[in-house]
This record gives sequence, C-alpha cells and structure tokens, in this order.
Amino acid sequence: MAAISFSDKGPAGANLVGLWPIGFNLEAYKQALSDDRIVKALGISFLRVALGVTINMALTVITAYPLSKEPNKFPGRSWYVWLCVVTMLFHGGLIPTYILVNDLGLINSVWALVLPGALPVFNVVLLLNFFRQLPKEIEESALMDGASYFQTLLKIYVPLSVPALATLVLLSSIGHWNAWFDGLIYMTDASMYPIQTYMQVLQTQLQAVESLSDAQRVMRVSQKSLMMAYNVITLVPILCLYPFLQKYVKDGLVMGSVKG
Repeated sequence: MAAISFSDKGPAGANLVGLWPIGFNLEAYKQALSDDRIVKALGISFLRVALGVTINMALTVITAYPLSKEPNKFPGRSWYVWLCVVTMLFHGGLIPTYILVNDLGLINSVWALVLPGALPVFNVVLLLNFFRQLPKEIEESALMDGASYFQTLLKIYVPLSVPALATLVLLSSIGHWNAWFDGLIYMTDASMYPIQTYMQVLQTQLQAVESLSDAQRVMRVSQKSLMMAYNVITLVPILCLYPFLQKYVKDGLVMGSVKG
C-alpha cells in the first residue's frame, strides 16, 4: 500500500508495484493533504475516538466491577451477566436504532457515532474476568480499613488492571477509528463524515480524481496511488498509538480470557 502511494503513475496504474516503490512521487500525498474534506473528516474521527473511548472505558469499568463479585455479595449477578451476553447475540436492529437516534435529535452529530455503542459488552466480559483474578484479600483489607467500594475500585482495581485497561483502550480506539457504516447511516451531511466513511465514499464513487481542479495534477498521479495515499494517512494515528500500548496487549488479553 505504501509502495503504491509513492510510485510513479505508470507502474502504479499497471499493477507493477511490489514491496518497493517504482520511482518516487509525492504528488498523491500533496493532493490528499490539500483536500479540506479529509482534514475535517480526520478531526471528526479524532473527536469520535476521544469521546467514544472515554465513555466506553468509564462504563466498562463501572459495569465490570460489580459483575466480578461473587453471587453472595451481589445477588442476581449471574442474571445480569447473562443479560449482557444476550445483547452480544441479539442486536436491537438497525432500523429501531436509527429511529431512536433520530428521535433523540442526534442525526449529523458525533454523539450518534458514540452513544449507540457506549457500553461494549465484549470489553465488559474481558474486564470482569480480569477483576475476578485479582486477590480478594486486598479488597477485603481496604474495606476493613474503611474504604468504600468506589474507592476500592479507583485505588486498587484500576491501578492493578493497567494491562487489561490498556488493551481495551487499544481495541476501542481501533473500533471507533475503523468504523464507517454508522457514519454512512447517521450522517446525512457529507461534511460530517468520519474519515473511514469518507474513504468508503471516495473509493466507491471515484471522487479522488474527479474532484481535482488542476488538470496537470491528474496527469501526474495515478488514481490507485491517490487512494493508497489516503489509506496510509488514515493508518498513521493507529500506528502511532500501538507502540505505546503493545506491551500490555498480550498480558491483558490472556489474563482477561483465562477465567470465565
């Protein structure tokens, strides 16, 4: 993908590019970065990730903590867990969700991209299993010293769960960043498209070359190189985030999935 984006027009259009670019041409990136729409789409996606991940993590932690308790400490725990699992198997449906979002006046708002998936049940299941593996004696000692359950959650469980939380932050960030279909459904104003929705529309309607105002640039860049340049630009934020969290990913996923 990166090799095609940097290649000259002829080799890129003829599918001759392999692992390395043929020639060196930055025209695709110049055109992509001069597109005001992609700048706004990136801004909307960054806002979506910031709001979405914050809400996801807050609700996930608050939900997973009580569900990680033994049934004698939280009566009805098993029923609530199964209620969460059912929502993973049976979705509310696209049309009812759209009607609800529309009735709430969230169409063409970033909240339409965030609130319908505010509580990711899969993340809750991972985190509650992680919580259940933490030593119970630590919490019992804190409670005996007068700490509340909320203080125990913030000062004991959250610090001890950094690997799991970092993993969930990464998963949520990738999920929000890569989502495109909900933007197509809830955003009737094209200027409110997040980046992945904008990319889908751009690719299917072949707007990349058609929207160019400079004929000389059309002659100097392949449509395929231009699309690959757009794709590379959309990958950069995730590639920048992953190195900071990768050391937690393996431990977080494994520890959160061992005990059911």
